[in-house]
Amino acid sequence: MQKQYRNVFVLSGCQATLQITGVTMISVTGLAGFALAEDKAFATVPLTAYVLGSALTTIPASLLMRAMGRRTGFQAGTAFGVVGSAICSYAIVLASFWLLCAGMFLMGCNTAFGKYYRFAAADAAQESFRAKAISLTLAGGLAGGIVGPELAKHTRVAVADYTYLGSYLSLGVVCLLAMLILSRLDIPKLSEHERKSSGRPLGAIMRQPVFILAVLSSMLSYGIMNLMMTSTPLAMHAHDHHFDDAAFVLSWHMIGMYGPSFFTGSLIQRFGVLNVIFTGIVLMFACILAALAGTMVINFWVAMFLLGIGWNFMYVGGSALLTECHSPAERAKTQAANDFMVFVTMAVSSLSSGLLLNKSGWHAVNYGSIPFLLLATGTTCWLMWQRRARPLPVEEPVARR
Repeated sequence: MQKQYRNVFVLSGCQATLQITGVTMISVTGLAGFALAEDKAFATVPLTAYVLGSALTTIPASLLMRAMGRRTGFQAGTAFGVVGSAICSYAIVLASFWLLCAGMFLMGCNTAFGKYYRFAAADAAQESFRAKAISLTLAGGLAGGIVGPELAKHTRVAVADYTYLGSYLSLGVVCLLAMLILSRLDIPKLSEHERKSSGRPLGAIMRQPVFILAVLSSMLSYGIMNLMMTSTPLAMHAHDHHFDDAAFVLSWHMIGMYGPSFFTGSLIQRFGVLNVIFTGIVLMFACILAALAGTMVINFWVAMFLLGIGWNFMYVGGSALLTECHSPAERAKTQAANDFMVFVTMAVSSLSSGLLLNKSGWHAVNYGSIPFLLLATGTTCWLMWQRRARPLPVEEPVARR
């Protein structure tokens, strides 16, 4: 097996563990926060702490991996996950809302490292395989859609008198599994010359039209998806749906998010990355229509499934576009800037989710997504027009290994 395929296989397994922890946390943390918070409007604050931890760790994580290599960095991330899960577990025992927020912050640090799995796969792949490497790595997240909700469902009341404790304890086990899988990763460190070279200034990289759309596609897809996904368990609870129904809906949402990854890379190669991103936007509009049509389980199911597929097309497309923007020496700062903006957007959307739902209801969450989808539509059409009107100017040839 070629090294690039083996690395994709390993990173796909790591992506699976990352999404299992992510889905489990989404399934129980909003409800745990609701149970522990004095003001129920702040039920999603622990999830916001999770996203904030991701945002603040994104840049240091990238710089650490630039200096020490991908495998060392990723294993450091899983260590954050083990400690974070322990703190979350202790928070449930003490019934401490703010300790739960602290544990979720550390779980976010773990996620910040894990979000570079897709870039690690692309960086170690040949150019012709790069989009597929990103897509196939993310396909590992399909396990999150299948295992995560089941794990949450079966561990939620596994410990008598401490609802959700079993779920948080299970997260530490999954992080330890990720650490074991990472021992098989084989991605060479940057050469001494590449570590010393800084490449172009970050501002010059960020002014590229391709970078602008790449970041917006990732930011807005994650922001809208997070806004709606974190609200869903609470909205279903408010409409008297059973926890198992919410787990079912989230399971299919994750299948929608990661199932298409088996062929998204091929779609990008055949139809072009901008057409794939645009299709993702259309699917997100369809998600909002399904959500606004009613509050039965089937409405939540269809909406979340379409939201997942739309996110996949926009996020994989944005990640593939980003690889066109930088040389190996510019990789760390470009990827860090991208993911930092993604996580800041997620933090805002996560906090807004609970406030909108508590103050204005489920429909307000959906209506609040529309302006951002219109922004994504306009930006994508703008770059389509740019590319059809004339070739984009190349500021500097991007060296590839």
